[in-house]
Amino acid sequence: MINAKDVRYIKLGPKGIWVDSALAHGELHFGYGRVTHELAVEADAKKIKLHLVNLGRDQQAAARDAQEVIDFYHLGEDCLWITFANDRLWWAFAKPEVVWLTEGLKPTGIRIRKTIDGWHDTDLNGQPLIMDGLSTKLTRVAAYRRTICRVKESDYLLRRINGIEDPIVARNLNARNSLIDTLQDCIASLHWKDFETLIDIIFSRSGWNRISPLGGSQKTVDLELEQVITNELAAVQVKSVASQKTLDDYIMRIDEAERFDRFFFVCHSPKGEITAPPERSDVNVWTGKELAATILKMGLHDWVLEKVA
Repeated sequence: MINAKDVRYIKLGPKGIWVDSALAHGELHFGYGRVTHELAVEADAKKIKLHLVNLGRDQQAAARDAQEVIDFYHLGEDCLWITFANDRLWWAFAKPEVVWLTEGLKPTGIRIRKTIDGWHDTDLNGQPLIMDGLSTKLTRVAAYRRTICRVKESDYLLRRINGIEDPIVARNLNARNSLIDTLQDCIASLHWKDFETLIDIIFSRSGWNRISPLGGSQKTVDLELEQVITNELAAVQVKSVASQKTLDDYIMRIDEAERFDRFFFVCHSPKGEITAPPERSDVNVWTGKELAATILKMGLHDWVLEKVA
């Protein structure tokens, strides 16, 4: 479990110019060359501010500069540091020693703190911390124009790093799973013509155009679909009840037709497990819970309820 007394965001160089070196070598880089190493170690904010003002910095900016220098030098090993790079959140804890380098040395800052065990871009469960998958209330800190700042959303950050699910999200997922379970029963009670119509609506909303009559007396497929963007032709077979043997038989028929790029086999009440051959990426099987989840995702839950009411 990751805990932290303090949390800080650090921008690794102007426009991130030090970021590659910092991540590769497990370091925190920092500039502020106008504040000497000795002055920073002393950690007298008033003295640092006065020094910067005497160099032409305005009072407010000098005060913020002084606090950033003191944070970099004196926040302990229990401070969690984060940064954003390569569309990911990175986090690390740093050793207390600050190394002073020569002014202008590239591609690093003039002061460096070594991380304890490198920068990390995954949570404790090994899941990547992709920026697009994080709340804006956290990622907006990446737009901070200065170098170091407090992270207000520290509770959210620590929860994501520890891979702990938000209780609100957990409750919603449990409710969604319960809805999917009951939706399966509703789908199974549909008349076969309503079930075929439902599947037709799903494909229509997914960008497939039907180029054949719905159902009827076709021997091989219930639907023929065309995807204009990819120029694919797909066959769809809809069954209320079916077994693996039924699926295998239809795959053989589709192969014999030599017309289709994809085959979709849809069944709401399979007899046992039904799966596509592992080597056949062109065969898609929708059954049970997966089918119910698709219907919910497509916003067709109310449509199903109206048909079974």
